[in-house]
Amino acid sequence: MIKFQDFQKIELVVGEVLEAEKIEGSERLILLKVNIGDEVRQIVAGIGNFYQPEDLIGKEIVVVANLEPKKLMGYESQGMLLAAVKEDGEVVLVVPEKKTGAGTKIS
Repeated sequence: MIKFQDFQKIELVVGEVLEAEKIEGSERLILLKVNIGDEVRQIVAGIGNFYQPEDLIGKEIVVVANLEPKKLMGYESQGMLLAAVKEDGEVVLVVPEKKTGAGTKIS
């Protein structure tokens, strides 16, 4: 269990995927350019076995915006998208029910 104050530290925002491409040499990593309202972030996501890059462009996703950057296969990931992993291993993106606009805060 975490305290509510700890949960409040996580900055969740809606991001709009502007660009997406497979990372060469990886079966599952996709490099995304995501508009999170006040800036565009580069995010590396391990969703390539379940999503094609061209299907992600224009999609609104949920992003952890205040996560410390991390390098993956030479690319800096400046956030993390949220996804559910089903019992059978399928990855499903967490997305807003309706269009909300890049940068919309999630609470």
